[in-house]
Amino acid sequence: MKLPVLLAATLSVASLAQAQEVPIRASDVQADVTFLADDLLLGREPGTPGFDIAARFVAARYQALGLKPAGADGTYYQPVTFREARLAGPPAVTLRYGGRAMAIAPDRALLRASLTDRAVAISAPLVFAGFGIDRADLGQDDYRGIDARGKVVVVLSGYPKGVDSELGAFLGAEKTVMAMRRGAVAVITVQTLQDRKRGTWDHLIESVARPARTWVGDDGQAFVRARDIKVSVMLHPDVAERLFAAAGHSLDGVLAQADRAGGRPGGFDMQASADIALTSQWRDIRTENVVALLPGSDPVLARQSVVLSAHLDHLGVGGKGPDRIYNGAMDNAAGVATMLAAARALAGVPQRPRRSVLFAALTGEESGLLGSDYLARHPLPTAGAMVADVNFDMPVLLYRFTDLVAFGAQHSTIGPIAAAAAGRDGITLSPDPIPEEGVFTRSDHYRFVQQGIPAVFMVPGFAGDGERQFRAFLKDHYHQVSDDLSLPFDWEAGALFARVNTDIVLGLANAEQPPRWFAGDFFGQQYAPDAPKAPKP
Repeated sequence: MKLPVLLAATLSVASLAQAQEVPIRASDVQADVTFLADDLLLGREPGTPGFDIAARFVAARYQALGLKPAGADGTYYQPVTFREARLAGPPAVTLRYGGRAMAIAPDRALLRASLTDRAVAISAPLVFAGFGIDRADLGQDDYRGIDARGKVVVVLSGYPKGVDSELGAFLGAEKTVMAMRRGAVAVITVQTLQDRKRGTWDHLIESVARPARTWVGDDGQAFVRARDIKVSVMLHPDVAERLFAAAGHSLDGVLAQADRAGGRPGGFDMQASADIALTSQWRDIRTENVVALLPGSDPVLARQSVVLSAHLDHLGVGGKGPDRIYNGAMDNAAGVATMLAAARALAGVPQRPRRSVLFAALTGEESGLLGSDYLARHPLPTAGAMVADVNFDMPVLLYRFTDLVAFGAQHSTIGPIAAAAAGRDGITLSPDPIPEEGVFTRSDHYRFVQQGIPAVFMVPGFAGDGERQFRAFLKDHYHQVSDDLSLPFDWEAGALFARVNTDIVLGLANAEQPPRWFAGDFFGQQYAPDAPKAPKP
């Protein structure tokens, strides 16, 4: 019963030796990070000259390696248009309850501009729907007894305690779509106690200050999955407390119930309404994914491709203080540099991989995984059918890791191939050490998963001093201007990281069968229900 999985692992081991014949040099990783994280590039924000310079740099690297252009008109670029929406003035949010109207200050009701409507004006009753999860088939039935048609749905952030973290992250990301399908016109979110601990209100204010973005289709329409939800609002705890009290419920009690394992606060009519109005101004910008192809050697399997993805963008300029540049040295100059190191190795193996390999330096990850979403939904004719994605995002190269976390490996036959590749270098695979972060749904590989394509995303693990170093980076440098070249990089760790990922790609590209989702896996059933499945080991 386990033969297909074991066969894939065996084939991967046989093919790994090729990668070892092409050295991956730490100095190459260092050189590319040093350029991509330089102040000259001003944080590589899409639509800016800094991002364009980074894109030209990556294309030049592809060309030097002899990789074929995979983009439009024989170039290394897949053009993408992003729509950027900013508030044209302060939004107006008024809550009406208990016979009075309360105008909410802009710093107590956080929302972003609309990508679909230049002017939004909503006046509708409020209904509370617990966590707002509408999947009765998974035992998550928060809309039971709730009529949300034409209403503003108030929901708690996150998902119930005790739910698998990857499933919970999926459910949390689908709430707006679920509300739309129930007929709601807007969503108001109230933070759980757990989410309050993860970040301050001031941090939320900073995050919503950035413009909303999405990609624009050939029809000129901005892509929004929940188009009928006209606005989403995050409500300050103090305001939410008064709102719940007016409805005859204690917010503290609701949050306490939600904070218990299996806690599922029930929904109710809030005996209140909301008036929400905003105007948006739009700007369309041109950007691109930077794409290249290493054609496969097998005349049949070459029609399929294994994708190596790494986001090229970062946050641009905007820090407070003398240093205002978000250089993104670790996030994600390090990811692009290690992907390029893998590209050098793969382009130099004595015998080309049987499947084609597509290299994609992606735009717009920091704006919502936009470049990967566009590529996954608009496959390149030059690359054939994409059958797997190996993603490089923010490898924390501060220590010589002895284990790796392979997000997504447990869902498909990529898992045994990844384990074999890591084991060749004496590296073990560890389970997710930070499930509370919902990492599986937060990087570019997930957009491929949503199109039914198995994927894996590797990060250095927590063994030895790894946990201290990783957590310190998240606390002190993640999405901060201090993520720059002053960090004490371990460049040999970068070379090791690139080598393991190269071996994974070789295993995928040379296997007889493309990777398959395991039978019964949630993500395989959700996004590729009709695809052949492999028995789970």
